[in-house]
This record gives sequence, structure tokens and C-alpha cells, in this order.
Amino acid sequence: MKKIIFFNLILSLVILSSCSGYNKVVKGDNYEDKFRVAGENYDDGKYMRSVALYEQIYQRVPRTAEGELAYYRLGKAYYFEKDYSMAGYYFNSFYERFTTSIHAEEALFLSVLCSVENSPEFSLDQNDTELAINDLQQFINRFPNSELVDSCNHEMDRLRFKLETKDYETVKLYSKTENYKSAIMTSQTFMEDYPGSKYKEEISFILVNSSYFLSKNSIETKKKVRIEETLERYRNFVTEFPNSKYKREVNSISDEMEKGLQLLTITK
Repeated sequence: MKKIIFFNLILSLVILSSCSGYNKVVKGDNYEDKFRVAGENYDDGKYMRSVALYEQIYQRVPRTAEGELAYYRLGKAYYFEKDYSMAGYYFNSFYERFTTSIHAEEALFLSVLCSVENSPEFSLDQNDTELAINDLQQFINRFPNSELVDSCNHEMDRLRFKLETKDYETVKLYSKTENYKSAIMTSQTFMEDYPGSKYKEEISFILVNSSYFLSKNSIETKKKVRIEETLERYRNFVTEFPNSKYKREVNSISDEMEKGLQLLTITK
């Protein structure tokens, strides 16, 4: 027990001494010490301790090699701490202030990754996702021969699929809540926007099914046109998906719509 108490006492003294030394450097005017201690803390993963010193260094010598490295590491420190808003700010500013730096390309790429990290899950508003896709494309436009282009394309594909999934869930929601007009409109837009989507068969079925229910619930003056639209969508569906798992359902819809169309013709 005495050994443990003694060890804890020594550890506390070391920590207090370390903090005291760090605070002395922060408050002091020796910028060589500031740069050295900032680097030590940065290398040890004590990023926020390095931030305070690197901010002072940059303010003192902004256009020197030390100022450039300090500003670059400010962005990296916030990035490692997962503060992507601050990291993105510093990386963007670094690229603008040090355009010829050997770190310029990497800084811009990391600023783009910060935008990617700010993209929320698909169920939330996707404005930040669209901004991230735009930032990725701008990086590719600026550095078309960069080794990082493949990484950008990979991230763009991932983010676009997130947008696709959100739109897919929107179509499903309209169908589930029996908002058939909106289900039809959004399913058509979905297939225009994502012609190769893995959700295409299901969305196409929702289009036929929603069209069917809309025609069934239509007033007489609109019924014929909507039945014909449903049959046209049915034909497009079976042409594209001849072996669909929804084949029985859509065939049943077609039979009912054909009978309804014949009945309308007879009664006129």
C-alpha cells in the first residue's frame, strides 16, 4: 500500500512539473521553445496542447517555414481530434495561403475528407452530402492526375449511394402511406436519376402498384387515362423484368386493369 501511495505521489509530481513547464512555455516569449514543445506534444498525440503553441507560432512568423508547418499541423491536430469543422477551416485556409507548399494538395484533400465526415446518415437532410460531393469533384478538377483521385471517386460513389438510398426510402414512404400521386412522381424521378440502381426493380413495381391504386380511386373522367397509364407501366415492367419476383402481382394488376378498361368501353 505504501509503495502504491509513493508511486502515485511521484506520478502526480511529474504531471504537475510537466504542466508547469508547458504553461511556462505557453506564457513565455521563447519561440524556439514553443516550436520544440509543440512538436513534442504533437508527436506524442497531445494535439490540443500543441494547438495552443502552433497558433502562437503562426501569429508570430506566418510567412516562414515554421509558420507554414504550424498552420498545417493546426489542421492535422483538429483532424486527429475529429473536430472536422475546425480541421476543414484550417486545411482550406492552408491551401489558399500556401498554394505552392508541398502540403497544399494533401491539405485540400483533407479538407474534402472533412466535408465527407460531416455528411450525416441518409435519413437526415443531405445538404452536407451534396456539398461534400461537390468538394470531391473540385479536388479532382484541380488535381486530375493526383494519386488521390481514386480515393475521391470511391468517396463520391459512397455518398451518391447515400443520396440514392434516401430517395429510395422516400418513394417507399409515399407508397406505404398511400400517397400514390407522390409515389408515382418520386419513383419516376428516381429511375431518371439512378438508371442503374439496385433498387430499380422494386421502384418500378411501386410505380405500377401506385398507378393501379390511383386509377382505382379516380373519378370517372380520369379513370380511363389512368388505367391506360397503368397498363403502359405494366408493359414496361414485364419487358425489363420478365422474371421478376413481383410477376404475379403485376399480372394480376394488368388483368384487373384490362377488365376495367373493357367495362368503361362497354358503358360508353
